[in-house]
Amino acid sequence: MNPAAAPLPSIGVIEADARRAAGTQGRGPLLLDVRERDEFEDVRVPDAVLLPMSEFAERFAELPRDRPLLVMCAAGSRSLAATGHLVRSGYDAVNVVGGIIAWQKAGLPVRHGQPAPDEGKLPAR
Repeated sequence: MNPAAAPLPSIGVIEADARRAAGTQGRGPLLLDVRERDEFEDVRVPDAVLLPMSEFAERFAELPRDRPLLVMCAAGSRSLAATGHLVRSGYDAVNVVGGIIAWQKAGLPVRHGQPAPDEGKLPAR
């Protein structure tokens, strides 16, 4: 069987305002931001981890497999691509529809400016 011809798995999505109930701390879902570092510094979701798309292919295996991943970018296109890759690689991942733009429109918390030294780091395995 040609792997390229295999059907793609379904990619789940979640609305930004639905995240309010899901929580991001502890052992719940991990919010993964795939925007670039300068975008993350400009505006970010508290407790999100950063894995820029420019590093994604080389580093996605560092992500934990024991937690669901909620993947976001600015508006949803980069995160959709990252989510598809993660799902095909066996991760439990969903795309946050509308990204940080929808997050802010939903009135959810954000931070601006230089992140703290450990802010945005991938969790230790």
